[in-house]
Amino acid sequence: MVQLAYAIRVVEPFSLMVNVHSGGRAGERRIEEAVRRIFRLTPKGMIEMLDLRRPIYRKTAAYGHFGRELAEFTWECKDKVRELREFFGYDSLDAPRPE
Repeated sequence: MVQLAYAIRVVEPFSLMVNVHSGGRAGERRIEEAVRRIFRLTPKGMIEMLDLRRPIYRKTAAYGHFGRELAEFTWECKDKVRELREFFGYDSLDAPRPE
């Protein structure tokens, strides 16, 4: 779970919290560092990254926003997997690179 908190007139989130519910391989602080480095977390950055200035909201109003693999639902894309694997030093999803 990722929680972001913003303040009025502050572009970057003033708080970022990750909770892996005891299931993560990496520590929560390390994951937070990866999220800050790889994802554009400013309001403008998220709007651009997720291409939210399109008329997609009718589809999001029915059957929920998440877990649907429609092209319009850009938040379901897995386009950051390679960057995340590189950040954590993984060649594959299962094994870390040898030191």
